[in-house]
Amino acid sequence: MNPLLQKLQPYPFERLRKLFEGVTPNPAYRPISLGIGEPKHPTPDFIKQTLNSALYDPANDLAAYPPTAGTPKLRAAFTGWLTSRYGLELDPATQVLPVNGSREALFAFAQTVIDPMKMDGDGKGPIVVCPNPFYQIYEGAALLAGATPYFAPSDPKRNFAVDWDSVPEAVWQRTQLLFVCSPGNPTGAVMPLDEWQKLFELSDRHGFVIASDECYSEIYFRDEPPLGGLEAAAKLGRSFERLVAFTSLSKRSNVPGLRSGFVMGDAALLKAFLLYRTYHGSAMAPPTQAASIAAWGDEAHVVANREQYRAKFARVTPILAEVLDVALPDAGFYLWAGVRGVCGGDDAAFARELLAQYNVTVLPGSYLAREAHQHNPGQGRIRMALVAETAECEEAARRIVQFVQSDK
Repeated sequence: MNPLLQKLQPYPFERLRKLFEGVTPNPAYRPISLGIGEPKHPTPDFIKQTLNSALYDPANDLAAYPPTAGTPKLRAAFTGWLTSRYGLELDPATQVLPVNGSREALFAFAQTVIDPMKMDGDGKGPIVVCPNPFYQIYEGAALLAGATPYFAPSDPKRNFAVDWDSVPEAVWQRTQLLFVCSPGNPTGAVMPLDEWQKLFELSDRHGFVIASDECYSEIYFRDEPPLGGLEAAAKLGRSFERLVAFTSLSKRSNVPGLRSGFVMGDAALLKAFLLYRTYHGSAMAPPTQAASIAAWGDEAHVVANREQYRAKFARVTPILAEVLDVALPDAGFYLWAGVRGVCGGDDAAFARELLAQYNVTVLPGSYLAREAHQHNPGQGRIRMALVAETAECEEAARRIVQFVQSDK
């Protein structure tokens, strides 16, 4: 058995199930879950129809193995979207690759680029720098690649932007991979151009790779869409050397079950990643490719989806702001709320009691972060995924208000 598996931490939802053991939710209320970030808006009909039709299209032969690199038509759909969204011109043959959702790709990419045998002068191994709080795949990917994760804290005074300046020079010197999440999960913070420039300069100095997780890029609440990593590089007149970005249809198009996305950027890195994926067996099924082409080629459903989230957050955020420390995020579909005046500021106790009394599920913020530098930045906060329909989210918010008021 791989001994590195023993280093993996329990996944947040495993911890949540354990927290809820022995809890009987109040049967007077129907259950509402704000716990998991799984889109609940309807999947557009044209995507489902394309997927169904593709099953009977001879061009999508299920009796043949699909290429790991995807079809030229699929890769052209990726680069076409990148041009319309960011104004970028990428080579469809060398600078994009399909992935079966960003989750597996983020994990696999670390296995491709980390050299666990490379030691510094003191015999210390590689580091993967992650934001904190963070998407748990980053930590698992680092550990299974034989690296040590280093957690850079978020700064509540700057809308939970990651405090990259707090990372010591000695850590950057050992860093082989940096995970960036913008818009952030769970904070919704978007990295501005000056922060990207800072990270690019660090990458130039120390030679580490930047992997930008951009799965929430199409759900935003400001007029300006979130800046992407490749877009930032282009604005600064840089190449994409040592830079890749990951995106997905799951949130953008409400198809988490389709498992479809792509990675873009440095052609040399993607060549190595394709080699890894060829052995790993990560090809995308032909009908999924067909549905993906249709989804990436349409923006009307994305605009409608974004407007639905905007209307929902506009309704729900002010209700919760009456009793919790919460504000509209830059982007994403989470509210990252402080609960310090409730349940003694214990986020896990808050989640447990809320379920018991009002049958609403939220995720303790401490489950999404690690104790680092004598502090867990998720402590005293909860994550609420506003993925259900507006009426259901509004009902959950009103129950939370009642719960908080009854605790005082």
